[in-house]
Amino acid sequence: MTREVPGWSDAPVLEPRTRLSDADLRAVADLVRRVVAHDGGRLKIDWEDLRHRSGERTDDLLWVEGGRVVGFAALDVHGGPAVEIAGAVDPAARGRGIGSALLAAAVEACRERGAEQALLIVPRSSGAGHHLARRLGAPLAHSEHALRLDRAPGAGPEDPRTTLRAATDDDVPVLTALLGAAFGSEPGHLLPGTGSGRTLVVEHDGEPVGTVRLTLDDGVGGVYGFAVDPRAQGRGIGRDVLRRVCRELLGDGARAVGLEVAVDNPRALGLYTSLGFTPVTTEDYYDLPLG
Repeated sequence: MTREVPGWSDAPVLEPRTRLSDADLRAVADLVRRVVAHDGGRLKIDWEDLRHRSGERTDDLLWVEGGRVVGFAALDVHGGPAVEIAGAVDPAARGRGIGSALLAAAVEACRERGAEQALLIVPRSSGAGHHLARRLGAPLAHSEHALRLDRAPGAGPEDPRTTLRAATDDDVPVLTALLGAAFGSEPGHLLPGTGSGRTLVVEHDGEPVGTVRLTLDDGVGGVYGFAVDPRAQGRGIGRDVLRRVCRELLGDGARAVGLEVAVDNPRALGLYTSLGFTPVTTEDYYDLPLG
């Protein structure tokens, strides 16, 4: 059953939002549940970001018909210069150009904020999403597997020389360099003291060798920006740290832990699956033209 949004007329309307109301959030959550039930997999929606928008710019777009949200697009930035666009259209309302209208408005919002890059996230199973991206002339930038852990990770040794501590603003230069060395590009911004997540510094023998950001939202833990300096890889540090943080998130009440890994990183994928992570879906990122 769809949820009505107070104050809306029956006429179809695309409404930009700088901040989502509680009613908006409930309506979007209902839409996402309907879409996932129909399509399977997942939608990459950062609910913590949705609940704490700055209110300074358009970050979300709603398509409302008859007082109900039947389309949605979110614009998010995750530590880099690119704006990631994810969205959904009610299965009962597809084939009427709603997705195209939402995406056009999202691209315009990216231009208005001066974004360097806009990436459209399309689940591998979404034929309509891939068709739309190709019709816009958007090349495939990269792809990621979404993984999920539903139980405690496999047991293993814990090296006392490896420690975790909360990151501070003073750690930003070191962490930026670590992420650049691990992923090949440095994040556009890294603010460890903001939001509900926690950015940690991984140290080995007192020296910073890695970083990871943890979130816990609505019973689901998240592992993001997990990086170990290439010079320190091959010592079991990554496996040890991942095992620890997953146990911590599950101990804090997470029913499951999710993370993403590039499809061209079989070494990391092998690490995650060996600890019990299983694939949920694969997502393709298309580089939308902003010119």
